Amino acid sequence: MNLAARSIHSDQEPLRARIEALGPWFHNIDLGGVWTAPDHFLGDYPNMKFRRFETHLPANLTGKSVLDIGCNAGFYSMEMKRRGAERVVGIDSDDHYLAQARFAAETLGYANIEFRNLSVYDVAALGEKFDLVIFMGVLYHLRHPLLALDLIHEHVAGDMLLFQSMQRGSNQVMEIAEDYPFEETEMFRESAWPKMYFIEREYAHDWTNWWVPNRACAEAMLRASGFTIETRAEDEVYICRRAEMPYGQWGAGAAYPAKG
Repeated sequence: MNLAARSIHSDQEPLRARIEALGPWFHNIDLGGVWTAPDHFLGDYPNMKFRRFETHLPANLTGKSVLDIGCNAGFYSMEMKRRGAERVVGIDSDDHYLAQARFAAETLGYANIEFRNLSVYDVAALGEKFDLVIFMGVLYHLRHPLLALDLIHEHVAGDMLLFQSMQRGSNQVMEIAEDYPFEETEMFRESAWPKMYFIEREYAHDWTNWWVPNRACAEAMLRASGFTIETRAEDEVYICRRAEMPYGQWGAGAAYPAKG
């Protein structure tokens, strides 16, 4: 190692020590030449996934507000700041991830991102609507996933929703009739019928994996919660727009915590 390389390595040691102290990291982020999760089992995650669908998002978010639900270490929050978003709020219910996010944002010069300890069930406490809501990699960790989507629609989604959920089962989507008679049951046997798989114990060594939809179910849940799917931007990833809640004329379809 030459003198210059030794000097750079020495200058990075405090940063490397801080990153290690805040580990383990799920987001692999380049913090001044030191990566937070270089041995991630998914590779350069989530960057490599984001690059596959980023062109479907507005390149210029100047003047826009963004809410990142389940922000983890803040990768998507910082990406939206890079696109010029005026206000970015990242929420997570895990203080460990929030500490990582605050450190990463400060290190990269995005100290004006607001990070708060809130779950998706608490979004009403924010008291505002956002131009873009990011809801990536959270749904399948929830015991009440449809309620979460309803709350996002009711309280924080002003226009666009960026959504992703792990999916299992059939990747096919069948045409669903408007209604079926009580006696007809065969459609429930179809693999392409919207289905959600319940995980009683663990999946992938993670006890927080509760519900995993197939593709048809993920798309149906979005529509049922009042979101129009604009683009299937990448495998499991959707760009949606806020629309009217189906059957809304008959009253609220779910409980809305902290409403009013």
